[in-house]
Amino acid sequence: MTAASHEQFESEPTPVGEQMLVPGVGPVSARERLQALAAAPLVSERPQRPCDLGLFDEAARNQLDLFSAPSPKS
Repeated sequence: MTAASHEQFESEPTPVGEQMLVPGVGPVSARERLQALAAAPLVSERPQRPCDLGLFDEAARNQLDLFSAPSPKS
């Protein structure tokens, strides 16, 4: 690219230096950054223990003998 083609792009100052902007694309505002953070799902900072109680007990679902017919005794 020549120096003349660099002049057609807008630029913005950033902490790491001057950044050129793509035509038709504006810089991300602080409001847009905060909206994206607010819309993101909540994530725990620590690993969570599984909820293996009652309705959520997946190990209890593996007890197939509760639903099968008893085997005949010979």
